[in-house]
Amino acid sequence: VQLQASGGGLVQAGGSLRLSCAASGRFVRIMDMGWYRQVQGNERELVAISRSDRTTNDYAGSVLGRAIISRDNAKNMWYLQMNNLKPEDTAVYYCYAKYRPAWGRYPSTRWGQGTQVTVSS
Repeated sequence: VQLQASGGGLVQAGGSLRLSCAASGRFVRIMDMGWYRQVQGNERELVAISRSDRTTNDYAGSVLGRAIISRDNAKNMWYLQMNNLKPEDTAVYYCYAKYRPAWGRYPSTRWGQGTQVTVSS
């Protein structure tokens, strides 16, 4: 399974970005679709995640009200819409998937390659 993230870039504070992640390969279904971010020297942190067994999505407190995660199960894609961006949102954003593999009994996880988001003040 491969994840391809896209949509990062340079944006001014107050602006918006939409990140996309596409999953490909052999799997039964993707259960959890998420976005994490990492600033160099810091740990990777959760931004938002959509879990197939829950009706509501989870967000980091720092992006609550500014970020929306959405998913298209038919296309095996998910998105992160971020509005009112702040300089502290600057990070490498990684998409994440927990999926049911085509073989094996247990779920597996995968990370995308990361996409840089830079917010200028």
